[in-house]
Amino acid sequence: MHTRRKLIASFSAAVSALALMSMATSAEAKDLKIGFSQVTLQSPFYVQLKNGAEAAAKASGDTLVFLDANGDVTKQNNDIQDLITQGVNAMIINPVNPDAVGPSLDAAAAAGIPVITVDRPVNGGKVVAHVGRDNKAMGKLVGEAVVAKLKEAGVKGAKIIEIQGDAGGAVMMDRRDGFHDAIKDSDAKIVDGPYAEYIRANAVTAMQDLLQANPDVKVVYAHNDDMALGALQVLKENNRNDVFVAGVDGLSEALGAMGPQGQYIATALNDPQYLGDVTIQVAREAAAKKPVPKFVDAGSALVTPDTVSKYPHTGLFAEYRPTVLNK
Repeated sequence: MHTRRKLIASFSAAVSALALMSMATSAEAKDLKIGFSQVTLQSPFYVQLKNGAEAAAKASGDTLVFLDANGDVTKQNNDIQDLITQGVNAMIINPVNPDAVGPSLDAAAAAGIPVITVDRPVNGGKVVAHVGRDNKAMGKLVGEAVVAKLKEAGVKGAKIIEIQGDAGGAVMMDRRDGFHDAIKDSDAKIVDGPYAEYIRANAVTAMQDLLQANPDVKVVYAHNDDMALGALQVLKENNRNDVFVAGVDGLSEALGAMGPQGQYIATALNDPQYLGDVTIQVAREAAAKKPVPKFVDAGSALVTPDTVSKYPHTGLFAEYRPTVLNK
């Protein structure tokens, strides 16, 4: 009995010591180990998001443990459990599915690990902050630019093909709803295209069928620039220079396609490297037990051929880096 009591006492002391060490680490917020479970690396946006987070962590002297779920919910939940086991000081999640990771996030919170979501929010689960952008506002900005361009061109009753992101995704729904809000009072009509998962090759295949079925199309709106550029490729191959194209994310290639007589008429900036940078800053604050906003908006702006010269776009994505955190 005495032996058992000693073992329990020793275990309690060890747990207390670990807790004190964790508190000290959190208070100092130095040499942190930050976990990052990413939805996929199949999109250039997510590659740049990872690069931005890695650069910010390195600049702060922290270690970033990065795991790619490759679009698999089961793998993501296993990855989150792995990060918990590794004892990370904070955890960043870009969820494959907004409903499927809640229990894993609760497990992280129970282990004392603050969880921050990035780009895609979750439904349920204990999350201290979400870092992203107002995707509904971004979709609305692009929609307003489309309406203005159609009016300028004297096009009435335009048919708009919408190439969608991922079925059920929060970003997809917001970019759809914001765009629809901007279009609703015009005489334009929207044709729902398929879910192309934000991948250009998928959009190319989809657009080939959509163009054949809708030869009277006047605008293509895609939920990201990568898909919009895939649609533009198909339009050019079919000598359809009369169709306007718009997307979201501020891919530099999209900005490069803009011009006074160009077909690419609008995008909304969504600098992923800066998003990764801001997310690491929020994670460090959370690890230090400092209060962080529930939503950190990394900022966006509309780009059209009239404003494209204002934004640096020599990298993969155009830069837009407003101050969003109080120092």
